[in-house]
Amino acid sequence: MRLAFGAGIAEAIEQRRPVVALESTVIAHGLPRPVNLETARDLERIVREGGAIPATIAVAEGRAVVGADADLLRRLATEDGVAKVSLRDLAPLLATAGLGATTVAATVEIAARAGISVMATGGIGGVHRGAERTFDVSADLEAVARTPVCVVCSGAKLVLDLPKTLEALETLGVPVIGFRTDDFPAFYVRSSGLRLAHRVDDPLAAARVVREQLSRGAGLVVAVPIPDADAIDRDEAEREVERAVAAAERDGVSGAALTPYLLRAIGELTTGRTLAANVALLRNNARVAAAIAGALAAL
Repeated sequence: MRLAFGAGIAEAIEQRRPVVALESTVIAHGLPRPVNLETARDLERIVREGGAIPATIAVAEGRAVVGADADLLRRLATEDGVAKVSLRDLAPLLATAGLGATTVAATVEIAARAGISVMATGGIGGVHRGAERTFDVSADLEAVARTPVCVVCSGAKLVLDLPKTLEALETLGVPVIGFRTDDFPAFYVRSSGLRLAHRVDDPLAAARVVREQLSRGAGLVVAVPIPDADAIDRDEAEREVERAVAAAERDGVSGAALTPYLLRAIGELTTGRTLAANVALLRNNARVAAAIAGALAAL
């Protein structure tokens, strides 16, 4: 896999300065236009203000891009047909020189090869509801388990089976560390009601855990609740999820298309409040990731 580094990224990694990888699926598939491009630029600005260097990751022209420039960000946000790239898609898209936005799984793979230890995203994928029938489990889980990268996120999306997702992470040996919380966050919702075994209350404490886990050649999740002012009530969100899941089953939606379908449906049912929540948690996670990356570099 050939890597193409953005301006100053390779030097920063070599000098062990704090760098934060950002996934690009949120730009191409997770947010509507023009909010997607505005948010992509905003996340990079927040990482810089936090003392770290942002490296938005994508696939373009036969290379894994570590640090998309302004033109590539614009293409990801505005062009139709941008591929959604998970681990299974990396080789085919690189071989055909296609344009692709990376999921968490593909982002941690590329980040690790580039030497980046911290990435920020909205929420990780996980075990889908009804996975006992469909075997629909995100590649994110195993990718995090086997790749030495810290994934800073707001837990997993409420549309997933969260108890099974946490159980799968435990089976894979992935530490899930609550950042100033004892409960597993559920994306738009501050708490899923599921207790976590481990908690940290500041970036330095998180960085110490990250350093230990990465030394084992494996990754971990730092779970950050959405800011309280932007959160959606758990009971309300669960009701809307149940409606959206029923609609997906009726429409025959499954696989990689399921999560975007459900999130879009929930956004419509909640009159768009989930969009504001999504942007808020992305911004907050970028801020926390920059702080952890800085503390890790200092260690």
